[in-house]
Amino acid sequence: FINRVNTSPKTMATWLNGVQAIAEGSRLGIPAFFVTNPRNHLGSGAVVVGIEEAGGSFSQWPGTLGLAATRDAALVEAFSRVSAEEHIAVGIRGAYHPQLDLATEPRWARISGTFGEDADLTSAMAVAMVHGFQGDALGPASVALIFKHFPGGGPASGGQDSHFTYGKYDVYPGGNFDYHVRPFKAAIDAGAVAMMPYYSIPKDITQDQVGMAFNKEIVTDLLRNRLGFTGVVNSDSGITTSMVWGVEDLTVEQRFRKAIEAGTDLFSNDATPEYVVNLVRKGEVSETRIDESVSRLLRVRFALGIFENPYADPDLAEQTIRKAAFQAQALAAQRKSAVLLHNDKSLLPLKPGSKVYAEGLNADLLQSRGFIVVSSPGDADVAVLRVTAAAPSRGGAGAAPAGAPGGNARGAGLGGLNTDGAPIDLTLPAERIASVHRIAQAVPTVVAMYFDRPYVVPQLAKDSGALVAHFGISDEALIDVLSGAHPPTGKLPFELPSSMDAVRAQKEDVPHDSVAPLYEFGHGLTFASGSPLR
Repeated sequence: FINRVNTSPKTMATWLNGVQAIAEGSRLGIPAFFVTNPRNHLGSGAVVVGIEEAGGSFSQWPGTLGLAATRDAALVEAFSRVSAEEHIAVGIRGAYHPQLDLATEPRWARISGTFGEDADLTSAMAVAMVHGFQGDALGPASVALIFKHFPGGGPASGGQDSHFTYGKYDVYPGGNFDYHVRPFKAAIDAGAVAMMPYYSIPKDITQDQVGMAFNKEIVTDLLRNRLGFTGVVNSDSGITTSMVWGVEDLTVEQRFRKAIEAGTDLFSNDATPEYVVNLVRKGEVSETRIDESVSRLLRVRFALGIFENPYADPDLAEQTIRKAAFQAQALAAQRKSAVLLHNDKSLLPLKPGSKVYAEGLNADLLQSRGFIVVSSPGDADVAVLRVTAAAPSRGGAGAAPAGAPGGNARGAGLGGLNTDGAPIDLTLPAERIASVHRIAQAVPTVVAMYFDRPYVVPQLAKDSGALVAHFGISDEALIDVLSGAHPPTGKLPFELPSSMDAVRAQKEDVPHDSVAPLYEFGHGLTFASGSPLR
């Protein structure tokens, strides 16, 4: 079962225990296996349905892009160990993450869950996650990771996502298919036990032009035979009825057969086992083939120790999750993930006692650090603005019509994905740019922007005296960075393009290929003389 509930740790553990009691009383007594999407990452403040859960009760770390920005594999392993302990405390033993997709197409809406565009950096992060969540081998202190989305969903055609028919292809105009596979190979070599194929069709890569979970050349020939993977292949949700790319003309039962023959073991978000039973009874799928998948699934549960004890301790869960030591580690990681993009005239760190005009930042926290908060930019020594893009605008206009939700969310649906198929524009809404410009004309302005993908922000960079990129950071950690208590040390996990023309000219499968980027991959400054970090 996937657990999407966000409640108190004690309530969650008690509820999951109730399900385990029902399972223990069933004919075979097979324990329930609970999984979740990520719960430990700060984002823009909005829950992204189907991508991450409302995990506020868990310790809150930077997003995966922020973890990558730290360039610290030991920190990522420590994060993974803490997250695993919190998962286990409530009875969750599997995780639908991390994404090893490479963010080579900046318009793709799923970039927030990745480690950026570089295969080597993502590989290092993947290995650290395996060590932290699973350990040297699966055991009672492990959470089984389900790595996604094999063989890499990043090169989405035009940035459109394969939840929708107009985004059903991953494309490789740069001939860079193998580059996207590299992080998955690193995870397999480190001990990965489960993989999730994406919905996409790998355009012109395989002879059979079907979605990854139906594609024997992808699942069996590549994943199992070439890469040596022996674990569970866990489909993405709804592949037999919803995202049926390349198998639209097959019946539901035929889709099950094709996916099973391709090597898929588990059908997510599906409660129709009668199709599989019928296929076996008709002799179209052998019982031996089903036994292979069942064995892979049960092997993980045996190794985790949940046959011996599937239950969690509700009182211990309450004591464990988001305890002070965990949140202190998370706060340190947030600070380390911030990236200073530019700092004109050493505007940062903020001078003690400065009069600060702030938007989107806790005034009481600023005042507790010795700053004087004022209500007008004209009365301030410096302005500090938190900026988010919400969702990218559509159709190249840079702003949605008046009244559109979030200012530029037209066409946004599941997890901010584009639901209307219109061209994706990564520029900020005109009214947001105008607001920053107006304030910057009155007072030197620091902008701290949340980047869930590589937005096009040349005007924002021009107007701001200092620009900080973050990938999920609390007010407390951000003020620590801006004040110089913890100077920024992060580096960009992707390049920031200089224009939408540059974005459109990029090849979807190639990293670091934006012409004259505004800021290059790996860019990051220190406060000392604004010099780049090395």
